[in-house]
Amino acid sequence: MPTLGDELRAGIIALGQDPDSLPCQTYLAYLALLQRWNKTYNLSGIREPARMLTHHVLDSLAVLPHLHGTRCLDVGSGAGLPGLILALARPATRWVLLDSNGKKVRFLNQCVRELEIGNVEVVQARADVFASPEPFDTIVSRAFGALADFYPAAARLLAPDGVVLALKGPRVEAEVTPELAAQAEIEIIPLQVPGVEGGRTLVRMRARY
Repeated sequence: MPTLGDELRAGIIALGQDPDSLPCQTYLAYLALLQRWNKTYNLSGIREPARMLTHHVLDSLAVLPHLHGTRCLDVGSGAGLPGLILALARPATRWVLLDSNGKKVRFLNQCVRELEIGNVEVVQARADVFASPEPFDTIVSRAFGALADFYPAAARLLAPDGVVLALKGPRVEAEVTPELAAQAEIEIIPLQVPGVEGGRTLVRMRARY
């Protein structure tokens, strides 16, 4: 029987990425930590390790080729998805993981300590009141809600050439309202994530000037 590590490497290869360039052992340690905390704090509705692997780690890594720049923000990071996974993959980038939920912020801080992640700052705040002294090159979310709400909240924190990335399900066209299209150049990118049923979509948005 293949181990969880074998499944992780196979999934990364299926994404078109090189498992030897990624911290696979740290991802497995993250999953073990998430499982342990999930028993008490219910951070994720997914309980099975194999589904955590596909729906959390691989789903997050599907965003990796689309990152821009070196300063990144994950809005509504939850259990660190996708920001923590992406920060581990790109240690030269700097990440802020933003969430308003205290138990999730405590879990993220535990991950940073236990997994010795040096390029992540965890902030407890709502997106609409969060302020940053520096803008971000990439702002990403997979849990914020409607694009029409997410983009304006993110755009005020974005560098002039920055990108906003939203992980969505397979059908997202209805969320692209005329008002949103007037604010941002929008690209809809289909993603194939191993083990994730129904397909995934990445919506990439840049400000119109």
